[in-house]
Amino acid sequence: MTSSHPPLGILGMKPEEIAAVFAELGQPAFRAKQLVEWVFSRRAASFDDMTNLPKTTREALATRFVTRTMQIAKVTGSADTTRKFLLKLHDGRYVETVLIPANPALYGGKSDRRTLCVSSQVGCAYDCKFCASGLAGFTRNLTAAEIVEQIVQVEAHAGERVDNLVFMGMGEPLANYSNVTKAIEILNAEWGIGIGARHMTVSTSGLAPQIKKLADFPLQIRLAISLHGATDEVREKIMPVNRKHNLVELFEALEYWNAHRKQFLTFEFILIENINDSLDQARVLAKRARDVNAKVNLIPYNTVEGLPWARPSEARQDAFLAVLSNAGVTATLRREKGHDIAAACGQLRLKQETELGIIESPVPSRRITIGAGA
Repeated sequence: MTSSHPPLGILGMKPEEIAAVFAELGQPAFRAKQLVEWVFSRRAASFDDMTNLPKTTREALATRFVTRTMQIAKVTGSADTTRKFLLKLHDGRYVETVLIPANPALYGGKSDRRTLCVSSQVGCAYDCKFCASGLAGFTRNLTAAEIVEQIVQVEAHAGERVDNLVFMGMGEPLANYSNVTKAIEILNAEWGIGIGARHMTVSTSGLAPQIKKLADFPLQIRLAISLHGATDEVREKIMPVNRKHNLVELFEALEYWNAHRKQFLTFEFILIENINDSLDQARVLAKRARDVNAKVNLIPYNTVEGLPWARPSEARQDAFLAVLSNAGVTATLRREKGHDIAAACGQLRLKQETELGIIESPVPSRRITIGAGA
C-alpha cells in the first residue's frame, strides 16, 4: 500500500540540511557539496548517477531520500503553445503545472521568456466558485521538494529553461506558507535552480495575515491578488475567503505590503458574464487599484465543465478595460493561452482523477446570482 506521507525528496533540502545528513553518516563535508551539485546543477535523477560519491554513501542516501517524487502522466499542448503537464504524485494523486511561452509582441518581438504556473497543494480548500481546483476539496499540501520538482520535471521534458514562475496553479500558496517559501529559497539560490526572485510571483486569494508575513520575507518576490470582485457584495458570492478576510482587511494588508516592498502589486480579475463585468465594478476596481498602486490583469473566464459561468463578449471586455485605462490604471486584457487544452487550474487533474475513480464526479449544480435578495 502506498504511504500517505510524501517521501523525503532531496530537491526540497538546503545545503545545510544535506551537510547535516553527511555529518550523521560520518562523511566529509565536501561530499555534501558534491551531492548539492549533482542534485541541482546536474539534475541527477538517481543516486546511482552520482559517480563521484562512494557506493556505500549512495546506498545509504537511497534508503532515506528520493531524487524524484512524481512522474509526468500526461502533456497537452505543443512546443510553440501553452503546454499543461499532469503530474502523478507518489500517493496516486495528481497536480498540474502549465508552461506558457512568451508573447513576443509584449517584449518587442525579442523575448523567449518561459513562464511556469506552479501548484502548491493537491486540491484547494478555498472553493472559489469559478475554479476547478477546489471542486473535489482539499487533500494535502505539497512539500517543498514537490514544488521544486515541478520545475525540474518540466525543464527536463521540454528541454527548455524556465525563467519566470507564478504560484497560480492548484491550491492557495499562502495556506502552505512554510513549504512554498522554502521552495522559493531553493528555486532562487545560486546553488539551487537559480531563478531570480523578481521573476517569481505568489498569487493569493486574499489571506491577509499571511500577506503581511510574506511582506517580511527577505526575497524580493512579487505578489498578485486574485481579486475578482471590487466590492464585498460581489466578491463574497464567488470567493468565500472574502467572508473571513473582507476587502477592508485585505487592503490593510496590501498597504502593509507596500510599506515594506518596492514591487508593484497585481490584481488578477477574471471577467465573468453578468457577475463582475459591469462598468460599475470597473469604476470601483479602478479606485482600489489606484489606492495601492496596483496594475490589473483582466482575464476572460476560462470555461470549466460543470460550472454555470460564461465569458463576456469581447466588446464587454474591451469596455471594462477602457474604464480602467481612462482612470489612469495600468491594465492588460489577457485573452489567455490554453483555453483549448483545459488550462484553467485543476481541470485536467479533475478529469483524470474522476476517470480513475479516485474521486467521485464533483460537478456541482450551484447557481449563483448577484443582486437584490441573492
